[in-house]
Amino acid sequence: MILDLDFGEIQSLVASLGEEKYRAKQLFDAMTLAKSLDEISNLPASFKEKIKDDYFSYQVVADLKSADGTQKVALKFPDGAIVESVLLKYKYGNTVCVSTQVGCRMGCKFCASTLNGLVRNLTPGEILLQVLHFNKILGGDLKNRKVTNVVLMGCGEPLDNYENVTKFLHLVTSENGINISQRNISLSTCGIVPNIYKLADDGFSVTLTISLHAPNDSLRKTIMPIANAYKIEEILKACDYYFDKTGRRICFEYSLIEGVNDTDDCIKELAKILKGRSCHVNLIPLNSVKEKNLIGVARKKAYVIAGKLEKMGISATVRRTMGEDIEGACGQLRNRIGDDV
Repeated sequence: MILDLDFGEIQSLVASLGEEKYRAKQLFDAMTLAKSLDEISNLPASFKEKIKDDYFSYQVVADLKSADGTQKVALKFPDGAIVESVLLKYKYGNTVCVSTQVGCRMGCKFCASTLNGLVRNLTPGEILLQVLHFNKILGGDLKNRKVTNVVLMGCGEPLDNYENVTKFLHLVTSENGINISQRNISLSTCGIVPNIYKLADDGFSVTLTISLHAPNDSLRKTIMPIANAYKIEEILKACDYYFDKTGRRICFEYSLIEGVNDTDDCIKELAKILKGRSCHVNLIPLNSVKEKNLIGVARKKAYVIAGKLEKMGISATVRRTMGEDIEGACGQLRNRIGDDV
């Protein structure tokens, strides 16, 4: 897909097709604006005919808007794969939450993304397209970008699709393209340790967010199969390495599940393992997933837990719940509509 290519690769493609050099900038700009071939008026029909089989295409098969302003779409690609993307509106700007895989193979007990396993990885352009889609509908252009932040927290495990995800990071931060700063990008991982080290060594400085959800390995294994491969101690050492290389504070996500990981002992243990690290805990009252039979704690209790962590010297906040009325949890929309489109 042409959207997988960076500007230099577009230039090479244009040259290989025998087109004038300036066509590369015209094509790249049109892609950045998420224009379909029919919408591109400054490219000749003969050129568009040459690239039509490789130009991106997709359908919006669901478009839901929440009372709080959150917007969630399901996008369908030509091979029938469906992915979710979410637009979150904040006072500081617009954040797009992107999926990195069709489905997920990590098997976390609280997540709807993994219900039907992994179908396939998304390409760099398919991930980028989710950002460009919302930038377009928000009225953004090359001089006035409307999407300000990106979080890789949708369906899939980003570090399980390392090469495509890191190519996406190069594309989305490109000065020639939409040019979103790495400081405005968060990547969430359940803890694939070797690729945390690789992310740091490859020169990335996005905000690293660890889906922790338990303070010890024995409990974590009951809700996150990845815990059988990597111990929390190993994950924390990788986080320390990432912090040393980038200077970026690590964020730990902790979904509060009623009666599972919300006890005083759990919270004390969580504070103990994070003590002394430059980090922040993002407490998440779980968006309940009916297929998993897990219930999130009440927000009032989440705020109490945040207060306890703060008293123990750990920076903590409760994530604002958004999009709950439009099946905001990862994978819920895709699973519901998958058989209907």
